[in-house]
Amino acid sequence: MTVYLDVIWLLNFLFDTFLLYLTAIILKRSIRVWRLLAGGLIGSLIILLSFTPTAPITNHPASKLLFSVLMVLTVFGYQRWRFFIKGLFTLYFSTFLLGGILIGVHYFIQYDSELTAKVLLSNVKGFGDPISWLFVLLGFPVAWHFSKTRVESIEMTKIQYDQMVKVVLTIDQIELFFTGLVDSGNQLYDPITKMPVMIVSVKNNDGSLPDPIRKLAEEGESIVTETIDLPDEWQNRLRIVPCRVVGQEHQLIVAIKPDAIKIVKENEAYFYEKGLVSFTLQELSADGAFQCIVHPKMLTGQKLSGDAVKVS
Repeated sequence: MTVYLDVIWLLNFLFDTFLLYLTAIILKRSIRVWRLLAGGLIGSLIILLSFTPTAPITNHPASKLLFSVLMVLTVFGYQRWRFFIKGLFTLYFSTFLLGGILIGVHYFIQYDSELTAKVLLSNVKGFGDPISWLFVLLGFPVAWHFSKTRVESIEMTKIQYDQMVKVVLTIDQIELFFTGLVDSGNQLYDPITKMPVMIVSVKNNDGSLPDPIRKLAEEGESIVTETIDLPDEWQNRLRIVPCRVVGQEHQLIVAIKPDAIKIVKENEAYFYEKGLVSFTLQELSADGAFQCIVHPKMLTGQKLSGDAVKVS
């Protein structure tokens, strides 16, 4: 069997470099290009040493761990122990993640071993796995991009989850329960009363909403120009709030003043009385994770304790 050492070394150099780059992306660390390339070069030296008399030592797990330590120190430097360990573990996480994807895809599409060997070509045996270098060369960029986008997606989901709250609206002795997302970019206020406005979607409601709320969500825009038959106690709650949206300079939305707004976040609850709520049929979350966008000022209300923190 002919082994093209220069090709194998170049592939390992590129793979190690991209693994270090993915590690930097996950950790949100800025790195210099020359450090990144130097780290990849150190990692690829294992391939060259595998063809020398030191091969038994080089292939030992302790030696591989040492090379990983040198790679992390070269790329990220050393600031403190926790900083270093986090970088080392994340490098191994990236390696196992990409390796697992490649192995999983390989065995997923492999239905005939002889046919696969002919199709994938260049099967390099004796280097620890039966996956062809051609398959790895083609699959690695795809696996790298997939891993990067998945990690970013998980991170965004975590950020979103950290901003999730439980919302209880009390209107005319009726309690409505929603899951909300605290949006720091929501700066919608009633210009007259300076009350913050919460946006609530009732598109996927089970039909238990009071008729006035359903009318406000369905015919809210027509309230500005027409008179909609609402109970007197609801008429007194109405507010017309100007706002700006993408593509439109000015727009008017209809909001109501509830009797109380209770927001529960983790083990803390907040009572906010001077706030407005605008109901809409527009879906705010594509996956249904939340039904309302909470104004951040509503988390500055009076803190509650005891049983008030619980949401039924």
